[in-house]
Amino acid sequence: MRYNPWTAFWGRVALVGGVAVVVALATGWWLEIAALLLALNGAWNLWQLARLERWARRDRRIEPPLSWGVWGETFHALSRRQRRQRERRVRLQRVIRQYRESAKALPDATVVLQRGDRVVWWNDAARRLLGLRWPEDERQYITSLIRRSALAEWVAAGGGREPLTLPSPAQPGVLLEVRLIPYGRDQRLLIARDTTRTERLETVRRDFVANVSHELKTPLTVIYGVAEEMADELAVDHPEWAPSIQLLRDQSRRMETLVQDLLMLSRLETAAPSAEQHPVDIGEMLNALCAETRTLSGDRGHHVELTAEPGLTIFGAEKELRSAFSNLLSNAVRYTPDGGAIEVRWYSDARGAYGQVIDTGIGIPREHIPRLTERFYRVDKGRSNATGGTGLGLAIVKHVMQRHGGQLHIRSEPNQGSTFTLFFPPRLIASRSLS
Repeated sequence: MRYNPWTAFWGRVALVGGVAVVVALATGWWLEIAALLLALNGAWNLWQLARLERWARRDRRIEPPLSWGVWGETFHALSRRQRRQRERRVRLQRVIRQYRESAKALPDATVVLQRGDRVVWWNDAARRLLGLRWPEDERQYITSLIRRSALAEWVAAGGGREPLTLPSPAQPGVLLEVRLIPYGRDQRLLIARDTTRTERLETVRRDFVANVSHELKTPLTVIYGVAEEMADELAVDHPEWAPSIQLLRDQSRRMETLVQDLLMLSRLETAAPSAEQHPVDIGEMLNALCAETRTLSGDRGHHVELTAEPGLTIFGAEKELRSAFSNLLSNAVRYTPDGGAIEVRWYSDARGAYGQVIDTGIGIPREHIPRLTERFYRVDKGRSNATGGTGLGLAIVKHVMQRHGGQLHIRSEPNQGSTFTLFFPPRLIASRSLS
């Protein structure tokens, strides 16, 4: 059974009180005895309180003052609590030390930011890649330490969904991919990764694809021209060769389309966005593309409808924008069953301008949507081969939107059609209808 000091306390009070009553009955000194008891009790408690105050001011790792009763139990209870707190503090410091040691070993630069994006801790990689110095840079704003306007805007915007790529401020020639991760209360983690080698490999890949595509363009043109001549002359005299010649024509045409798409994608990836963008009447462009789409549909009987906001134009590269919308419309024809509907919309609101292509096609399973804009990604390889797609259309659309500062959004369900939305920010809007 746990010891209760109050039981002994009240027992002693009763004993002392009984003795005092007996003495007071014998002497008649009631007031004197009561005053004496109160003075002794006050002196005792003040002495114990003074001992507690002196012990609290000293190193609390020493043993508490010796006492008994309620005061003794209070001393020991406080001592036990302080011992537990010291043990918890030691364990917490051990965990923090282990965390910092593991974070220091990371190859990526890691910076802990607190309220106002002040730097409170960083690892060795951050010192090497970002040029942070200890202790001069502690509690400084990250945007004042890394003086890059793009970084300052990016951090002020909360980091965004996509990482930021910028040159290392400490190592010339090194490219960094920076991410900002919120955690805890008013804290963020800035992580910078050296992507120099990856960027070089990506550049080599792009150059290889562009060079190979360029070299293939001329031979494919010759092959297609020869196939055309064979169809006009040889197939007439030798009808049994007609299917093979037609297959040669179809495959050479398909290869030529693939090469053109590869060259287009390579140019979008490597060329800088044009600084001189001109107003583009998207409504007029879509009207022409819808007419081409009806021709492409031919006997398949797709119903193509356009709804466009009059007077809505945006700043951009007309050839690139035409390629983006053309790819979406050709995909809609390719994957919408005969007789299906394709709706095209062009409109704006306070947030920006929107171009939508909505079809009643076969749809796309949700798990495939995040990868649709990858080069040559196929939801169904057999279906894609049958429809003649190159697997590059949506990759081209994505890069066109990135070059215009816009976004591509895809919403689709199997057997319920698909909606592809191109979003353009308000700064790109050249003019719009006032009605």
